[in-house]
Amino acid sequence: MAETASIVNLRRYRLIRNAVVVWLTLVVLGAFLLRIPRIHILEHTARNLYFHVPMWFTLMAAALVSAYHSLRYLQSGDPVRDLRAREAARVGIVFGLLGLATGIVWARFTWYLGTSLWWNFDPKQSFVVIQLLIYGAYFVLRSAVEDPEKRGRVAAVYNLFAFVTMPFLLYVLPRQMESLHPGAEGNPAFSDITHPIMRLVFYPAVIGFIGLFWVLYTQRVRLALLERRLEMHKATMLEPES
Repeated sequence: MAETASIVNLRRYRLIRNAVVVWLTLVVLGAFLLRIPRIHILEHTARNLYFHVPMWFTLMAAALVSAYHSLRYLQSGDPVRDLRAREAARVGIVFGLLGLATGIVWARFTWYLGTSLWWNFDPKQSFVVIQLLIYGAYFVLRSAVEDPEKRGRVAAVYNLFAFVTMPFLLYVLPRQMESLHPGAEGNPAFSDITHPIMRLVFYPAVIGFIGLFWVLYTQRVRLALLERRLEMHKATMLEPES
């Protein structure tokens, strides 16, 4: 436990965790109780802006944290850096899947209302799936290499590659193609069609969900460190006495 406590500041973790719980509670209350103007087609589904879009910001923040620790692993060879990179990517994928799910439901009851469509291969949706598959392959790659040191190096290099692809797949390429998403070719940005009052909830929601990522990520790191310590203890117990 001493090793875990030295790497994860428990007092800071509990403080931030409690702050995030309060912050997100206020965000959810504001998201559903605050009056918003009627937006063409979107109507009250525009409230999904407070949940759907922050998921993508959180995914990008998680990818940045993961890539940072992968880079530090390549520099130092510290296995804790590899562990942190793995857990940040793991939690980030969860937020990416939530962003994809909320987007599918949102599109179904706005753009595809009156049809039986749930998916129409919109460029942004398709590129998001590709990005998530790239990160999914990161874990497949990790499971394919047995040697911990080699696994860490190979995974770190691949993780940096995955991070570099993110701006292109989630931002650059979709904006150059015809899409129903705001900000794509010929479409105004969402900020151009939303009322300023919605930003009172949207920006805090982005901060809150990134904070939630940090809480979940820290929990995963603590758990992984404890599991690692337990495995080392078992290995020590199984060593033959000289």
